[in-house]
Amino acid sequence: MDKAQELLVGKVCEIYEKLSSLEDLSPSNHVNILFTQLVLLCIPPCPIDVTKLSKRVEEIRSKLITLCGKAEGLLESHYSILLGSYENPLSHISLFPYYSNYIKLGHLEFNMLSENCKQVPNRVAFVGSGPLPLSSIILASDHLKTTIFHNYDIDPLANAKASNLVSSDPDLSKRMFFHTEDVMNVSHGLKDCEVVFLAALVGMNKEEKRLVIHHLAKNMAPGAILLLRSAHGARAFLYPVIDPSDLQGFEVLSVFHPSDDVINSIIIARKNLTPIHSLSQGHCSSILPTKCSEIQGFNLLKHGNMIEELAIDEQL
Repeated sequence: MDKAQELLVGKVCEIYEKLSSLEDLSPSNHVNILFTQLVLLCIPPCPIDVTKLSKRVEEIRSKLITLCGKAEGLLESHYSILLGSYENPLSHISLFPYYSNYIKLGHLEFNMLSENCKQVPNRVAFVGSGPLPLSSIILASDHLKTTIFHNYDIDPLANAKASNLVSSDPDLSKRMFFHTEDVMNVSHGLKDCEVVFLAALVGMNKEEKRLVIHHLAKNMAPGAILLLRSAHGARAFLYPVIDPSDLQGFEVLSVFHPSDDVINSIIIARKNLTPIHSLSQGHCSSILPTKCSEIQGFNLLKHGNMIEELAIDEQL
């Protein structure tokens, strides 16, 4: 670790100490300032390898991701209640402070999806949709305008708030459904979906994330697409990291690490046609990624050479 990386880690640890001393992570000037400082610190591209952190720093990173997840949930809940107080909540959705980031993320994910799907999906599942399901709303409103969205969250209050946001919309109220279930108990619902989105905070550590991915590999339809959110470089202090080697039972198609204010990396993979129980470790590791250019995408709203600009990880 060089001097710049050591300085970065030191500052991250300082912010963690301040955040961990707070009794309440609900939105406030003080909480907002600390998380803004943290995000701005972690956004710039950085070659830091979080798998090589000291045990102390790795423990802090793990706890920090949990704090970030809790604060994000409280922020989304706050704004979901605020938006839900309007007669037409979705007309005011841009009030959410990170709305523009979600617009960019949705555009990126849709373009990656369009390069790897042969047709517009009829049904998609979003696992970990939360009280403010912006990703589902943006994808359903702007990109996948005929697709049925099945949103899964373990928290009934989150689903109630989310459902309230779309209930007055004549289109989305007919295409967006909210299920209060632990995804580990969902099987048949996954089989009916051509695409499954896995939210970044479903599985807060590597082992939990692997268990969820393994469950998806067993229950998704063969050939279905899995779109996951990960983190790269210093951004791994904010969100859990998914390594392509964790995707047993899937064929990794492409990986993109943003360098702007979109925090999450995007991984897109296809469920293997071979049942997961018949795959050995060696078999999985020998799967080669399918090149985007070899797949005829449905290419709706494709802008220029967006996909060509993606930083596809050729190491996979």
